[in-house]
Amino acid sequence: MPPGHPPVAAGRIGVLVVALGTPDATDYWSMRRYLREFLSDRRVIETPRWLWWPLLNLIILSTRPQKKGRDYDTIWNRERNEGPLRTITRSQADKLQAAMAPVSDKVVVDWAMRYGNPSIRSRLEALQAQGCERILVFPLYPQYAAATTATVNDVVFDTLKAMRWQPAIRTVPPYHDDPVYIDSIAESMKASLAGIDWEPEVILASFHGIPKSYFDKGDPYHCHCAKTTRLLREVLGAAPEKLRMTFQSRFGPEEWLQPYTDKTVEALAQQGVKRLAVVTPGFTADCLETLEEIAGENAEIFHHAGGEKFHFIPCLNDSDLGMRVIEAVVLRELMGWI
Repeated sequence: MPPGHPPVAAGRIGVLVVALGTPDATDYWSMRRYLREFLSDRRVIETPRWLWWPLLNLIILSTRPQKKGRDYDTIWNRERNEGPLRTITRSQADKLQAAMAPVSDKVVVDWAMRYGNPSIRSRLEALQAQGCERILVFPLYPQYAAATTATVNDVVFDTLKAMRWQPAIRTVPPYHDDPVYIDSIAESMKASLAGIDWEPEVILASFHGIPKSYFDKGDPYHCHCAKTTRLLREVLGAAPEKLRMTFQSRFGPEEWLQPYTDKTVEALAQQGVKRLAVVTPGFTADCLETLEEIAGENAEIFHHAGGEKFHFIPCLNDSDLGMRVIEAVVLRELMGWI
């Protein structure tokens, strides 16, 4: 550089893994801030603002923070004083950084939350400050939905609008049918089921739901979930009646994608099914929706309706199988950059 030129960091490649989000704490105001950010997203709630804003600010944000705070409290990581999703996502980023070191010393891995902290904007700015001229953004959702993958990308490109020197950006496409992903989920299922002394009569592949109206408008999410389930059946050699697709976590009075997980769990028990297992292939890491809703709430529904044995199959998380998927996707999407 010529004399007097200001120092400039350059020549590095960033990888930003992004999870959905987690509150900073379980108290009312922390939960309110988190829920307000989440439920104000027009990708998440497409209800007209004139109708949604009064409901959100006068009713939902007055009552829901207490309930969700109690739910989060049941799964909170006391040692780190944070939600499990933050703990796992950080570990995934750390392990990915270690895995990339032998591949290229130019790669810098960071992590962010779409809602809550650390924010996508802050981590993109941090990567740029470290000299990352190219950044791969990895929304940790195998199946694409506008309310998940697209809203991450929205924030990324909104952040770029304020940058004078923009890095080149790539975003990871859905990987719902990636052989490494499918095989890793199948191996995880086999290993988890081998650890119990009974065989489930039915296994539910439970995915997070979306309103049916989003699907009607052209969202491919349902199709991605269906393909993931079909491929899992093929790899596992499971019949459709043995491995079934359901959708969880519906919110509000609108119809969502069906069949609903909780209703299916209850109906199976009432029909005489005594042994049930649930896997959540759409979640990259265990969180409120898997630990509290499936392993807790749905297990209780099953037992109350007459079921006897319920087994929740954990997410891939930062396990060797989970990291195998993340590393494979990142290496593929970085081709041409490293």
